[in-house]
Amino acid sequence: MNEPAPSRFAATMLRLPFDPLLALAAIGLMAVSLVSLNASGGGHSFAVRQAVFFGIGTVFAIIISRLDYSRLRELKYGVYGLMMAGIALVALFGGVTRGSRRAIQLPFFEVQASELGKVLLIVALSAFAVDRARGLGERDTTARLVLVAMVPAIFVMASDLGSGLVYIVILFAVLFVAGVSWRHFAGLIALGAVSISFVLVAAPAVGVTVLKPYQTERLTAFFYPTDNPNKAGYQQNQSRIAIGAGQKTGRGKLSTQGPLNFLPEQRTDFPFAAIAERWGFAGAGLVLSLYALLIWRGLRILTVAKNLYGALIAGGIVAMLLFAVFINVGMNVGIMPITGIPLPLLSYGGSSVITTLLAIGLLQSIYAQGRVSAAAKGRGRF
Repeated sequence: MNEPAPSRFAATMLRLPFDPLLALAAIGLMAVSLVSLNASGGGHSFAVRQAVFFGIGTVFAIIISRLDYSRLRELKYGVYGLMMAGIALVALFGGVTRGSRRAIQLPFFEVQASELGKVLLIVALSAFAVDRARGLGERDTTARLVLVAMVPAIFVMASDLGSGLVYIVILFAVLFVAGVSWRHFAGLIALGAVSISFVLVAAPAVGVTVLKPYQTERLTAFFYPTDNPNKAGYQQNQSRIAIGAGQKTGRGKLSTQGPLNFLPEQRTDFPFAAIAERWGFAGAGLVLSLYALLIWRGLRILTVAKNLYGALIAGGIVAMLLFAVFINVGMNVGIMPITGIPLPLLSYGGSSVITTLLAIGLLQSIYAQGRVSAAAKGRGRF
């Protein structure tokens, strides 16, 4: 008697390989996040909610990792439309927090469409690039891909500058992996420099306000932190104090900056500083090592993808994660301005956590399909 189709499908899913080191890095970061949240002042309820987010995200990641990511290419228009619809809904109905409209308020948590949009953009943009694979060296193809990415990026920047920058980084990563000419990159960089000059210099000079007051405050505080002790500069000053106080092994239960709330937004924007104070260089080094492992495995998966689509998705995800880690840790140590970009799997928040785990699920799918393809071609394991 033949085995039922659903049973065969389930058995096939279970037999698919997965990258254990990628999973280890993700699990390690989730564990550190829960321990850190539980150790912070009044953080037990946050740790419980974060654990729920981790559970939901992990289920989604496992499901995606067992499916063939290549099928998403056929859904590119729907994926792109979903991303734009989410961004539009936030712009129309999102709640205002600290002067910006970033999320839709639901009874139990907030939905940040700009966070989910990062993964959706990677999936859709990579598909559009593959569709024009034969013309990737042409200026027209580069212009089309830039337009596809910049439309949502501009809308997101209107309320969330940090997430909008991530969209641009994803664009550059996909173009780089696709092998776009360096001349096109030079042109895009020049165009970006002109745009920045307009926003920061030309527009304010004629009385046009482009940046919102809180965004200007953050940039000013980054360049002159000691001149803004009661504003954004206070956050970075307290973050540096917390990191320095941790020294080699941390202050443990004697920590003050985090538990006593001298360090604002420690669960969302400054979890790295809170960890460094409590567990010192050892704790900070562990976190950075886990991120290094995560990025390394992502780059490895990029090289073993079975097709260009998988390589482009992996490249976009790696760029998204690497940029987020660099910016968030950078603003914690005072070398980058505060942008509100969450630290993947460490910052508290459902949208960021689920988005990151969806991205990791995609990486696992690319790895699994690459392994299966290599085995079918007799190339052995990798």
